[in-house]
Amino acid sequence: MSKTDNPFGGGYGATSGAQTVSYGTAKPNGSASGAGELIKDTTTAAFSADVVAESRSQPVLVDFWAPWCGPCKQLTPILEKAVRAAGGRVKLVKMNIDDHPAIAGQLGIQSIPAVIAFADGKPVDGFMGALPESKVSEFIDRIASPDGGRDAAIQSALDAATQAVEAGDVEQAAQIYSAVLGEVPDHVAALAGLANCLIELGDLEKAKATLGQVPAASKEDAGVRAAEAKIALVEQVAKLGDPAALEARLQANPKDYEARFDLAMILNAKGQRHEAADHLLAIMKADRAWNDDGARKQLLQFFDAWGPADEASVTARRKLSSLLFS
Repeated sequence: MSKTDNPFGGGYGATSGAQTVSYGTAKPNGSASGAGELIKDTTTAAFSADVVAESRSQPVLVDFWAPWCGPCKQLTPILEKAVRAAGGRVKLVKMNIDDHPAIAGQLGIQSIPAVIAFADGKPVDGFMGALPESKVSEFIDRIASPDGGRDAAIQSALDAATQAVEAGDVEQAAQIYSAVLGEVPDHVAALAGLANCLIELGDLEKAKATLGQVPAASKEDAGVRAAEAKIALVEQVAKLGDPAALEARLQANPKDYEARFDLAMILNAKGQRHEAADHLLAIMKADRAWNDDGARKQLLQFFDAWGPADEASVTARRKLSSLLFS
């Protein structure tokens, strides 16, 4: 069985074995609870009722397996034991992909064993491969905890939005952040993420309105501060002149600090962070007092906008320290 990327963001685990056994719901002391079957087989036709509909009441683990899969057989007793030990907090539904391949194909499952957790009618997490009993129990505890399924789905969505931004698809990222906010309107990371996307898309007013929804207690969140700093920088850059003209002014007079400062702002707006920082550092080196220490103050604002872990921030902070304490 080959490993593949799990679209639901879980670790790697294992699916159940070739033999299927259904158990009545049991409490830890072994008495029947009358809540129906905890473990059952399903078919393509019954999947909607057994999994999608049932998961609206409680999380459902779907075990995709096949009779020829050795690791699948290893996980069967582990899964069943863990589900019974959960005391009815989750249910286990097993699907033989040899007999019913359609659902696994729709979910993008390319290798087994694979276990996918459903909550509120949607897949929210999962794992592939062989996990020990302790890890399976941890997985169930996470899924079965209050809002566990939703929290897993939200984190998966935030990760997808981050990947979209890194791939340059800002519009897709904005849609994902908006979807998260549809579930949790005051989610700080989603508000900051959406604001950053709107800034990139050139809609500063909507970005400001989005940041205005951040709860007062979260105003100092790093993502929120970064978005606010970006807005301030964009507004400042909009008032600046032609970069070619600024370059010409510097060629004529290297001590034209105003031109160098404005050029740093424009370079930052173009994503040339190292060059922007170097211009501000050059002003500081030549005249620390210029514009009431304005070059250093602006550099600190850049750091807020870029984030502390950004390569340009790290490099420029090192140069700044060397300049200040040499």
